[in-house]
Amino acid sequence: MNKLSVYIMGIIYIYLGLLHFTNTDFYFPYMPKYMPYHWELIIVSGIAEIVLGIGVFFERFRNYSLWGIILMLVIFMTVHFNMLIPENNLGNPFYLLIFRIFLQFGLIYWAWKNIK
Repeated sequence: MNKLSVYIMGIIYIYLGLLHFTNTDFYFPYMPKYMPYHWELIIVSGIAEIVLGIGVFFERFRNYSLWGIILMLVIFMTVHFNMLIPENNLGNPFYLLIFRIFLQFGLIYWAWKNIK
């Protein structure tokens, strides 16, 4: 495990989690129509990103946080796969949508690689 890698990961998730509060409107178009409570899900996912991001800084909570990040990213896949449906892609090119899915797998691998 590389502590610098984990700390960078923590900073990224804290930052992205804060964006759920400072730029909430950005996330609404990405929410699948079949999911209820869009605003609440955006807030809860922001809280999860912040808490898990903070958790990786503490040895005692690091592995729990890394597993939590993996679970969160797997859950977020529903949004990415939903965007592959043409009427849900928000005008994004297909290659970008595919890239986002591969990026999710890369982020999952990054977290998994740092679990002790």
